[in-house]
This record gives sequence, structure tokens and C-alpha cells, in this order.
Amino acid sequence: MGIKEEKYILAMDQGTTSSRAIIFDHKGRSMASAQKEFKQYYPKPGWIEHDPQEIWYTQVSVAAEAIAKMGISESALAAIGITNQRETTILWDKQTGKPVYNAIVWQDRRTSNYCDTLKERGIQQKVREKTGLVIDAYFSATKIKWILDNVEGVRERAEAGHILFGTVDSWLIWKFTNGKKHVTDVTNASRTLLYNINTLEWDMELLEVFDIPESILPEVCSSSEVYGYAESLGHVPIAGVAGDQQAALFGQLCTEKGMVKNTYGTGCFLVMNTGSKPVPSQNNLLSTIAWKIGDRVDYAIEGSVFVGGAVVQWIRDGLHLIKDSAEIERLARTVDDNGGVYFVPALTGLGAPHWDQYARGMMIGLTRGTTAGHIARAALESICFQSLDLIKAMEADTELKPKELRVDGGAVVNNLLIQFQSDIVDFPVVRPETLETTALGVAQLAGLAVGYWESIDELKENWRTETVFESKLASEKQSYLYRKWTKALERCKEWADD
Repeated sequence: MGIKEEKYILAMDQGTTSSRAIIFDHKGRSMASAQKEFKQYYPKPGWIEHDPQEIWYTQVSVAAEAIAKMGISESALAAIGITNQRETTILWDKQTGKPVYNAIVWQDRRTSNYCDTLKERGIQQKVREKTGLVIDAYFSATKIKWILDNVEGVRERAEAGHILFGTVDSWLIWKFTNGKKHVTDVTNASRTLLYNINTLEWDMELLEVFDIPESILPEVCSSSEVYGYAESLGHVPIAGVAGDQQAALFGQLCTEKGMVKNTYGTGCFLVMNTGSKPVPSQNNLLSTIAWKIGDRVDYAIEGSVFVGGAVVQWIRDGLHLIKDSAEIERLARTVDDNGGVYFVPALTGLGAPHWDQYARGMMIGLTRGTTAGHIARAALESICFQSLDLIKAMEADTELKPKELRVDGGAVVNNLLIQFQSDIVDFPVVRPETLETTALGVAQLAGLAVGYWESIDELKENWRTETVFESKLASEKQSYLYRKWTKALERCKEWADD
């Protein structure tokens, strides 16, 4: 038997609320998986943290569990790919390996005021030109600076060369290689506000702006190469790394210019492949690196919705209208439409294309006739409206109209949600057979690096459609619903002005 029949790829998908491991075969099929949630810490309003050691323990644990479920040994693994929650920031001691502070999560807003002061200094345009990003608490640089400035002794130790920074991929690789490799890939580097996506280097001028010592930064590699070996998993090569949204774009095989995917997770992340050159956004989207394979860099344009599937969690845990997230579709189907109710879920501010960190959630259009079903339906529709905002901005920036939208993430099992998404964007929405496209994407990157798959064309033979949702809504109705959404949206902006 050759490598293609007897070997597998292990994908580690380190997300915002859980660590997962999935084993894929040569046809891109999920053969075994394991998942463990970990604790979320909320020390103050707007602050969100994770324990980096718990991230590590849970990721090692689920990898071992998936291998055991499969009934194989580590020697049956051709490679490991790692995909991760992006922007989440960890600093640790180079000698002891201990984190100096909890991981500050991408959703954390503690540096919002500092971002305001940077904007007042007039450096927004320079930052955008170099990084493709906007100045926002979302990205890693302001989180790094906060730890350096607020955890006693850390800045001094960092300047003496004793501290390392990494996004979650870097932390996991460092741990798996027993501290031998301090690396990241271009996709994660491009989300820090410190990496120049044009020169493909850490930017000295931006390091000076954020007052961050260069010595703490990881080496930046491509998205598909052997970075090191996982010592705790039988010396298997770690050969693919990509931030979760870029991994999903690759998992959906959006490898040609103009192809678009949307991931419906905690947030929603809509990403379009823009080819071999970055497209500067005039509509508050982000230019970012899609991946680097060999010497070729592909770029993307991205819009982020901060509260996507999380709105369903809030309906469950905050309002107690449902006991399980899967119940929301049934509740929403108890009514024929939203009954004039619009819900803007700006629970942590608004992401792209608005970038309003002071916006707050709002429900409007309530009457005596409003039911739990209307609220549930408005919540689901809010996810689709926010995604449409991103598509409209993307079309304006790129002058490309998508032929279809490929979707993935936990929420896409909800047929009502995806049908309404197609209705409101007015083109087909495609749900693939494999919904674990983030894990699949990084598995494919790892497999390409070690010759498990020979080419992207070979990968395309594995990609299969499950359902195509076609728009069923009249254009007049689409326009009316979107106009009402926009009206509601404007009312929630800049609410927390104190």
C-alpha cells in the first residue's frame, strides 16, 4: 500500500470556545474527531481571556482522543495542520515556558481607548497601507502592548530577550516542539497590526508606534511547509498553519479570484480571494493574506461580524427562550416573518464595515403582537443582514460580483438561516458535504507540504456540494427588508458614548 491508502492527516482546530482534533483521509473525509470546551474568563466588562495552559492541555487531549477513536498509531499520521482563533495574544517566558498573563482574546475590548488615541495621532492611513487593517482593539498589537505595560516586570524582561509573543498557532507549535520552534505563518502574522503585507516582513516603524520589542516576535513562514515535529505525538511533522478564516477559505477551495466563503461561527467571517495582489479597501474592510504556498502569496479581502452565531447563544443563555441552540430554527418557524422586528446584535460593538466600538445591541419594532418566534427570527435574520453589509462593501471594493457564496461553520445546519441568506443576497448559497472546512483547509495545507496530495487540482476532486440554496424572495421585498435593517442599524451606533 502506498502513502495515500494508509496515512492520514490530523487537523487541530483551536477555536474561541473549544479545542478540536479531526483526522482526514485522502479523500478529505472526516474519519474521527474529538472536542473539548475550555473556560472563558470575563475579569471586567468588555474583557475576555483564556488560560493558555488550558488551551494546550485540551488540544493535546483531543488529538490523543481522535487518534484513539480511529484505532491508529501516530505513525499513521502523514502530517499535522494547525488552525487557530486569530488575533488572540499570548506572551510567555522563554526559559520556563509559562505564560506571563492569560491569553487576551480577539473579542476583548480593553484597548479601545488606546486605539482612539492612535487614531487621533493620524496614523490610521499609514497602518492601513502597511497592514491592510484598521486600528482596532480586535488585533494583536494593542493587546501585546497592554500586557507589556500592565503586567509587572514583563516589559523589562521582554527588552532583555526573555519573553516570546505568539498568536495561538505559535504557542501550540512552541509547546509541541518542546520550545524548539518559535514560528507563525503569514496569515496569522498579517492579523497583528505589525506585519507589512506588501514587503512580507515585520514592520520596524509599526513596532516603534506600538512600542513593542522585535525580539519577542516569531519567525514568519509560509502556510504549507514543515515547521517542526510534534514530539508528544510520535515526532509527526507539523506542516500546515493558517488562521481559522484563511483555513476555511482554503478548505472551501476558494482558490480563484472572486470566490467567496462565509463562516458562521461565534462571529461571521466573509472572505473573498483577491488573487496575487492586495486590494486596498475603501469601504472599511480588511486586506489580508489568504495563504502562502511555495513562493506564491494569495491575498484576500475580509469582513468580520463580531456577533454571528453568538446571538443564538445569547437568546439561549441571556433570554432563556430556548434550551439548546438547535431549537432556534423551530422557534423561528412558528411565525411566517419577523413581524417588523429587527435585532442589531452589536453586543460587543460593530465590526466591518462600520467599526463602531461604541455601538450596542438593539431590538426595535416590538409591539403587543411580538412573540418569542419573532425575536428568534429577527436574531437569525440579523446574521444574514450583517453578512449582506459585508458583501455590498466587498463588491464596491473589488468590482467583483460573487457567483455563489460557499458557507460553513456550526450555524449552517440551520436551513432557515441559510435560505434567508440566499434570499437576501440574491445569489446561490452553497453548503458543502464537509462542514468542517476550517480543519479541512489546514489539513490540505499540511498534506500538500508533505506530498500527501500533489496539487490543488487534486484537492478539487474531493470537494462535494451537499445543498444549493436559491433565492426565493422578490427583489422589492429584498430591498424593503434591507432598508429597514439599515434604518435599525443607524439607531444603535455610538450608543456607549461615555
